[in-house]
Amino acid sequence: MVVQYKCPSCGADMQYDAESRKLKCTGCGRLMAVDAMKKGGEKEGEEIAPFSADEIEDEASFGRIGEEAGSGAFGEGEGCQYVCNNCGAVVVTTTDTTATTCSFCGAPVVLGDRLTGKKAPVFVIPFKIGKEQAMAAFRKWCGNGKLTPKDFMTADRIKNITGMYVPFWLFDMEGTGEADCTATRVRTYSQGEYICTETKYYHVYRRLNMVYSKVPVDASEKMNDEMMDKLEPFSYSELAPFEMPYLAGYLAEQYNYDDKELLPRVTERVKRYASQYLASTITGYSTVTYNHKEIRLNPVNARYTLLPVWMVCYDYRDSEHIFAMNGQTGKIVGKPPLSNKKIALWFTGISAAAFAVMRLVSMFLV
Repeated sequence: MVVQYKCPSCGADMQYDAESRKLKCTGCGRLMAVDAMKKGGEKEGEEIAPFSADEIEDEASFGRIGEEAGSGAFGEGEGCQYVCNNCGAVVVTTTDTTATTCSFCGAPVVLGDRLTGKKAPVFVIPFKIGKEQAMAAFRKWCGNGKLTPKDFMTADRIKNITGMYVPFWLFDMEGTGEADCTATRVRTYSQGEYICTETKYYHVYRRLNMVYSKVPVDASEKMNDEMMDKLEPFSYSELAPFEMPYLAGYLAEQYNYDDKELLPRVTERVKRYASQYLASTITGYSTVTYNHKEIRLNPVNARYTLLPVWMVCYDYRDSEHIFAMNGQTGKIVGKPPLSNKKIALWFTGISAAAFAVMRLVSMFLV
């Protein structure tokens, strides 16, 4: 089932606008609240039976469509095709895709049948940063790189920027942390001609009850886990119940991993947080030796949620650099290229400063 949103005034396509937080008509510019659009304006289209790659006779044509959908070649059972309500063209998608655009007319397409049942998200954080804002923020970020090449900082080489809702699971966990330690406080003092060291030993015990709410873990096999982790934090005060109109004009995919498959990963992550917090409660000692430390965690809840991400493909010196931007906060993560010349100058400056300090110290010692 293809769902497309049409403007009640002029009949043109409507898509979610990050700046106004409403659906905006691409023709007349009319704005409509998401709740208002739910009551009317949806237009459902036809779904064609799923196909496999073996059923496609024209491989060149199939390859072009696959590239437009961002998937390359399909394997058996991996592709589906729908009909665009706007122009009647065939929209080819992978089985994970839940929102895309028609490669012929550019109309936003939401695949409503893939957003029901177990695959229906519970929450969504709508995009807060629009495409133009994202591009401007990325250019500014490139210019702030102290060790990046000059032409990378000034050139406009954005090859592609795509707004997409990435599937996450938000976990609620609770548990306890327990630590049994031997700690010392060391004091050094002078007594006549002697320098004395006094060491006092302490038995330290901590037991804490801990609650962690909305710990995000990305559930897409296509996304780099480390990059997605670094996009945090998201502001969950703007978490909204999921509605399909939020996806209009953006890409979106279903999760590849369910909450049970991701439980070991989130447990390990929360254990790391809990261990750090437990250690932060033991302060004021010279040394701390753990005799026993244990973190016990229990999952309470997991909610399937879509979070906004701008993916930026930057072309520089015949190689592509991928960056991600938090579509709510504007935080950017990625590894820009480094300038060997700037790095050499930086080390030269550090070495010169260190040499000057050593010379100054030696003058006072003479």
